[in-house]
Amino acid sequence: MEEEAKKERNEEVESDGGDGGVEMVRVLVVDDSPVDRKIVEMLLKKSGRMFEVIAVDSGEKAMEVLGLSEVTIGRPHFNDQKIDVILTDYCMPQMTGYDLLKAIKEHDSLKSIPVVMMSSENDPQRISRCGGIGAEDFILKPLKIKDVQRLRTYAVPRTPISKSGTKRKLPVDLVAENSGYETCQRVAKVAVA
Repeated sequence: MEEEAKKERNEEVESDGGDGGVEMVRVLVVDDSPVDRKIVEMLLKKSGRMFEVIAVDSGEKAMEVLGLSEVTIGRPHFNDQKIDVILTDYCMPQMTGYDLLKAIKEHDSLKSIPVVMMSSENDPQRISRCGGIGAEDFILKPLKIKDVQRLRTYAVPRTPISKSGTKRKLPVDLVAENSGYETCQRVAKVAVA
């Protein structure tokens, strides 16, 4: 119940579901096709519980989630949802995936978010056009497991916030195999930095 309340307030939720401390990657899926959207959601959710999916059916709704629409433009912060990667269809009515990509890459606060385009058409000109303005990749529909694995490389996951808010994970190479003095020095340098 507390976890649901945190999600409603857009706070990060600490997972204790046996994911082994894996950091969650928040993916915004944008596709006007309910079937394609559901396939993408299922693939992402079944791929090792690494992805948290926010799915919308249009570029306009994606803009709202990102804080770029007229409805949300008065908000002080962009990307309140803390999106790590955007996966969008190229062909959609009203606002195309290409238009969404352009809007994101033109905005200073959002241009660092990786955007991956998807389409059922293998059009080299379209692929080149998207890559030219900053798309990380272009994936052909329907998505497959190997495509989901590629998505992991584009997203820089956020470290979940601990309940106390002060803990942080140390890189694996800093964890001591035996309690030697040299390891303690390395950890101390990280803590000071």
